[in-house]
Amino acid sequence: MNNQKRTILIVDDNIDTVELLRKRLRAEGYNTEEAYDGEEALKKVYESSPDLIVLDVMMPKMDGYEVCERLKTDERTRFIPVIMLTAKTDVESKVKGFDIGADDYVPKPFDYRELSARIRSLLARKETSEKAIEEKRTEAVRKLIDSLSHEIRNPIVSIAGFAKKVYDSLPPGDPNKPYLMTILQESERLERLLKEILNLKMIAIGFMENVDPKVATEEVLGELGREIEDKAIEVETDFRDVSNVYIDKEHLKIVLRNIIKNAIEAMEKSEKRLLRISLEQAGNEILIKISDTGKGIPKELIKRIFDPFFTSKIYGPGLGLTVALTIIQYYRGFISVESEPGVGSTFIIRIPVKGE
Repeated sequence: MNNQKRTILIVDDNIDTVELLRKRLRAEGYNTEEAYDGEEALKKVYESSPDLIVLDVMMPKMDGYEVCERLKTDERTRFIPVIMLTAKTDVESKVKGFDIGADDYVPKPFDYRELSARIRSLLARKETSEKAIEEKRTEAVRKLIDSLSHEIRNPIVSIAGFAKKVYDSLPPGDPNKPYLMTILQESERLERLLKEILNLKMIAIGFMENVDPKVATEEVLGELGREIEDKAIEVETDFRDVSNVYIDKEHLKIVLRNIIKNAIEAMEKSEKRLLRISLEQAGNEILIKISDTGKGIPKELIKRIFDPFFTSKIYGPGLGLTVALTIIQYYRGFISVESEPGVGSTFIIRIPVKGE
């Protein structure tokens, strides 16, 4: 568990206690927030969304019991662990704290080592619970995507199949043929979009391994070789020696495939069709640059091209770039774009290098 990502809210009207806990917890690598009465505590909870609260019972304005009760009855805060601190050691006080939802109870004066251990234990339990919830959500999304894909694909296949049959049965020059061709083209576009939606499901399923970016890029270029050749696109590569990245290989290939296909699409009406791909390492990052000589993207549209289903004269509607950005951000990288209308665009993928 990485303490740097965890924020602890310390609530106590005793300034010395707050200062002691703040110094000790920050020394252990936690972030901290401080409050000195119950009302300020509630305000800080909603402002900073702490991962755990160390809460004194005896405070002015609103005591710890009331603060805890309010937190545990609010859907937004009920799952934040609360450790109550109090000079009261009688059983009745402890029972009251647990009855209103406190997760643990430490009497004053306390041994910091004991409090620290209880904090670690509660945060570990919270992390386990969050992972379980996330797994359930992921499974639900996967099932939903599978169901939708099945329900959508069947009508697409029927529409395209019958349209093709009617199209083939009509004589040359029939005025209905252009309409049927539009149906066939739109059916094909829906089929491609459906594949992109299925790629979203793949983001939730990963097999982490050390991947050579050069190998992944060459495999994608091989898969797209026929399309690149048919559209008379020249390919230039500059692959320098770089470290492996710890990533799901198929995820990386989806990113490369989607961006390269967009580059191909952007060059469809260009006289010069040149695709440049380079690999280099800058410190702890791998940089993959994919450049095209397409129409380029107006400055005001660059930020929007990663929006789902965004349509422009350069790129058709789809999820390709959205999926690519989502995957890279999942691995704590990012994608930047440099573009000049009439000249072309360069997508720069930055992926941090991580050992297994």
